[in-house]
Formats: sequence, C-alpha cells, structure tokens
Amino acid sequence: MSQVLKPKTLVQCDFDGTITEEDVSFSILGAFANGDWRQLLADHREGRISVGCFNQKAFAMVRASEHAMIEVAKRKAKTRDGFEELVNRCHRNGFRLVIVSNGLDFYIKEILEDVGIDDIEVFAAQTEFCPEGIRVQYVGPNGNLLDEGFKEAYTKLFLAEGYRIMYVGNGVSDIGPAQLAHHIFACGELLRHCNRASIPCTPFVNLNDVAKRLEIL
Repeated sequence: MSQVLKPKTLVQCDFDGTITEEDVSFSILGAFANGDWRQLLADHREGRISVGCFNQKAFAMVRASEHAMIEVAKRKAKTRDGFEELVNRCHRNGFRLVIVSNGLDFYIKEILEDVGIDDIEVFAAQTEFCPEGIRVQYVGPNGNLLDEGFKEAYTKLFLAEGYRIMYVGNGVSDIGPAQLAHHIFACGELLRHCNRASIPCTPFVNLNDVAKRLEIL
C-alpha cells in the first residue's frame, strides 16, 4: 500500500501587527523621528509612495542609537497570544516557519530573542546606522535591491521551491503576497480586503487560532 506524502508546507508570517499586537516601527518613529513621518505614512497608505520609500525616508529622520531604539521596541512590543504555540506546532508538523516583514531586521531579531525564540528565518529590511540617520534597504532573494514587492518576491521564491504556503498577515502590504498563497490567515486590513474582494481566508484574533487550524489544512 503506497504511503501518501504530505505536501511541503511553509508558513509565511508577517511581523509588525501580526506576531506583535502593534507596529513596532511606528513606536520607534513616534519616539525618535525628527520630522513629519506620519505624512509619509499617509502618502504610503494612499499609494503615492512605496513602502520602501516610506521606510527609507522616515527612518532617515531618526538619529537615536541602536540601543535606545531597542529599549523602546522591547518596552512597547507585545507578542500576540499564541505565538509560541504557533512556533511549536510548525516544528512538530515539519512546517517551515518564515518571517517576511517590511519592518527592520535589528528590532525583529531583538524582540524574538527577548521572548526566547531565535531559530526562525527572518527576511526584513536591512539597516545601517549612520550619523545622518538610519539607512534602510530591502534585498530580494536574488540579492537585488527592491523598492516594493519585497514580500511577494519571497512568496514567489517559496512557491518555486515547491512549498504549499500558509500566509499569516494583517496589513495592506500583505494583500499581494497573501493572494499568491494556498491559504490565508488574516486580521486587520488584510481581513477587510479579503472580505470586500470575496477572497477565502481564515480570520484570527490570536495565533492560537492559526496554530489549531494548521493541523487540519
């Protein structure tokens, strides 16, 4: 009797507002940015500038030290309930769990280490601390610099590698990559978009909801 092989499964997860309850980058900008970063955010949300352009310009306004920003990030960031259970479920089931985020690499890795999780792949904006502010760049799977479509580039890579993708996200920047996935877990703006566009998805409040549902998909 032939054995039925399970499909290779990858859980692609956003970070800010998905693993964390709030957007950590906004907390950092609110504390340290010397300029009108909120207008830049409005420009991004209304489609006038890309997410890459927003982060590059907004974080160039920040002159604080890495240590000071990490302290704010750790103080403000609260991981969503069920995160550790999601990590454990993925490990038990042999699912590859990957964070792909438009957030900044330095605070994502610090927050993960702070909650005792340091074995998840993270693809995020690369940062360099300079006297004139933080330099932000998005590097795609092929080493190319991207101004937009960062998350989609990795989703397409994972699909090309033969993965069945479970997408977990909350924001506008998750809409594009989520629609490439085999199944969507959504809250926030991503959920509202899926509902308006009649795109099938599973709503979630905490990440326990995602972990339990993964068992039966």
